[in-house]
Amino acid sequence: MKTIQKMYEHLNWANHRILETLQSIEGETQEVSRLFSHILFAERVWITRLQGLDSSRLPIWSETDIEVCAELVIQNEESLTTLLTNLSNTDLDKLISYTNSKGKEFKNSVRDILTHVALHGQYHRGQINSRFRADGIEPVNIDFITFMR
Repeated sequence: MKTIQKMYEHLNWANHRILETLQSIEGETQEVSRLFSHILFAERVWITRLQGLDSSRLPIWSETDIEVCAELVIQNEESLTTLLTNLSNTDLDKLISYTNSKGKEFKNSVRDILTHVALHGQYHRGQINSRFRADGIEPVNIDFITFMR
């Protein structure tokens, strides 16, 4: 459980760092905003599933602005913190049934879902940093080891 807890502390830290950079950039960064909102909407979908609720009507890809992203960063952080606080080691092996955005049903363990969400966000934050670099913007250091230092 400690490893998963650290992964989520890192996830929240990294989301805040990306958000701060986006808020400081002048001009439109449409593709970066689209990738960042996707991370946050996907987190929301998985949080909803982990809560045993229907996620089928939630967006995964949606055009939105930085203010909505800022709200989602806070909402997701609060929801994930509550979820992890109430989770025991035995809960990690519990199977969660859910329907994906295409209507297909799946079952995965809480552990696998939490691992997926953390890795999914890190993958897309890497894409965001590649876009930043291509646009002449300094990439955001979101390395786990930097977080741990």
